[in-house]
Amino acid sequence: MKVFSVFGITQSGKTTTIENILTELKKRRYTVGSVKEIHFEEFAIDTEGSNTDRHKKAGSQLVTAWGYYETDILYNRRISLDEILKFYDFDYVALEGVTDISAPKIITAHNTQEADERFDDTVFAFSGRLANSLKEYKGLPVINAITEREKLVDLIEEKVFARLPDFPEECCGNCGFSCRELSGKILRGTARREDCVIADGSIRLTIDGIEIPMVPFVQNLLHNAVTGVAKELEGYRKNGELVVKIKGS
Repeated sequence: MKVFSVFGITQSGKTTTIENILTELKKRRYTVGSVKEIHFEEFAIDTEGSNTDRHKKAGSQLVTAWGYYETDILYNRRISLDEILKFYDFDYVALEGVTDISAPKIITAHNTQEADERFDDTVFAFSGRLANSLKEYKGLPVINAITEREKLVDLIEEKVFARLPDFPEECCGNCGFSCRELSGKILRGTARREDCVIADGSIRLTIDGIEIPMVPFVQNLLHNAVTGVAKELEGYRKNGELVVKIKGS
């Protein structure tokens, strides 16, 4: 799954940019999803006194509003982006307003000052109102999402890669960089997505069909525990593929 973010100041063109990108990706027959981060403390879909609000106040930690044409799952807390993305299984997921992620990013801005304030190595393009006055900035393309929609999605196809795990550097760093630093190097062509040691696929853990990313230390723990037991069994073969399935009781 490939994840990218579009972010910028209010009214800089974030939603318009996302809207046009999603439309073009669907036109190219990709499956798409999106996440909108809302920077407003009072935001809530549920209304005071509604039936689902009464469920929540009675103690339900997860409430589902199950309608004829829409299903809304209401958590009584802010869940992490990692938890959110586990619900997604699409070719591309577009994030709006999300900055705290190692994924490739597009800045929307009114002017170069706004762009400078938000720029880092994970940015691969600019869009929004800035595209009315510039075609290039900081050596990166400035693309109008309305009139140059195809060009912008061409760039997304070229630049956006499978999501990195976003581990803190102190937990991993086996590639020599933080996940965010590696993301920037991949975008600049000085590293590859395969440089992430989590990507080799030699040790995988899935829970209910969802793959759980593991830092090398945890991978080694799992590897040593499983092979330590398997070595004592008849039929064990060194370097053979070991598969363990544990069903819930």
